[in-house]
Amino acid sequence: MAFVLVLRADAAIASDYYAAMTTWVMVGVGGAIGSMMRHGVNRLVMDEWPALRFPVATLSVNVIGSCVFGVLAGLLASGRLSLQPHWREFVFVGILGGFTTFSAFAGDVVMLSRGGLTVLAISHVFANVILAIGSLYVGLLIGIKSA
Repeated sequence: MAFVLVLRADAAIASDYYAAMTTWVMVGVGGAIGSMMRHGVNRLVMDEWPALRFPVATLSVNVIGSCVFGVLAGLLASGRLSLQPHWREFVFVGILGGFTTFSAFAGDVVMLSRGGLTVLAISHVFANVILAIGSLYVGLLIGIKSA
């Protein structure tokens, strides 16, 4: 009897471990995908507008990522989308976390300021905050109201 209880406990531990490791791997893979998408946007902007001083790539990924986050959150909140927890983490923490890197935003602001481009730095802060929050709200409404 004790042997059966130990096997059941070991199976439960193994199952929990497997679920946790699956989530970690999915977040890592999602993060890699999001980071590569982010890099693609950076390359596109740098290749198309090499002399552009305003950090359009960071603004773009923050606004796009926030809108996608809002749409998906709205769909989940409205019950029109159902995701297993590990898939939610894959998308929200992995892909969107890798894509919408706020640290890049902060770095852009600091580098612009240090480069004497204070007006651009302040503009960048306001544009990111207003547009990202606004687009998340719009995306949430789209997700909730979409059929």
